[in-house]
Amino acid sequence: LFPCCRKGAMMDNRFATALVIACVLSLISTIYMAASIGTDFWYEYHTLSPAENVSEAGRSIWEEFFSKEADEKTYTDALFRCNGTVGLWRRCITVPKNSHWYSPPAFSFFSLPENDMTTNCISFSLSDQFMEKYIEPGNHNSGTDLNRTYLWRLQFLLPFVSIGLMCFGALIGLCACACRSLYPAIATGVLHFLAGLCTLGLVGCYVAGIELLHKKLPLPDDVRGEFGWSFCLACVSAPLQFMAAALFIWAARTNRKEFTLLKAYRVA
Repeated sequence: LFPCCRKGAMMDNRFATALVIACVLSLISTIYMAASIGTDFWYEYHTLSPAENVSEAGRSIWEEFFSKEADEKTYTDALFRCNGTVGLWRRCITVPKNSHWYSPPAFSFFSLPENDMTTNCISFSLSDQFMEKYIEPGNHNSGTDLNRTYLWRLQFLLPFVSIGLMCFGALIGLCACACRSLYPAIATGVLHFLAGLCTLGLVGCYVAGIELLHKKLPLPDDVRGEFGWSFCLACVSAPLQFMAAALFIWAARTNRKEFTLLKAYRVA
């Protein structure tokens, strides 16, 4: 991606290798971030004991979960009971296929074979992403919980800022190729460093938001919660961005310094 450096001279192999590795790391981190944003396994809930029957009560939980008017407490309770997963854009629960065919308490919800279960999801609307969180989830009269409100908004915005910075850095890299100059790679490195900070901030905001939510709505004794593989992809993406940034900046600055010394030597 950076095949040339200065007019009349070829780039040192060390710098070329560093830039190639930095570009590969940047590409991998971008793929990881995109996959992380687009999947729904940031946090997963697993019910350890059969506690729900396919009954009218169970169906009402599903209907409330998929309702666009469902508040935070309503859909969180459904996530607890139905092996739910939460992403940045969607929330999902596991329900029986064709559940209306099952009569009430004849079949246990969790005793159904896996091939009789399906995962259904509903997306958070844009207004949901910027909606206020309340001190008591589901109680609009309890006042606004500013910490959780801004953590939720940041975890929605930061991944897009991160990807935007990396794309802008890639554009600068292409311009550097066109201009036959290595020095703009410093700007690419700085942008990747800022992208890494955004990704790290995203991970921190998400963890803090989950912890604060579980203080308000503690997990039932028979429910286990854990961070999913989508969250892990974001965690891996941050150090890749930092490593790419370090390689871009090192290659550009060291190459520039050696070229200046070489020029001064030739003049002398």
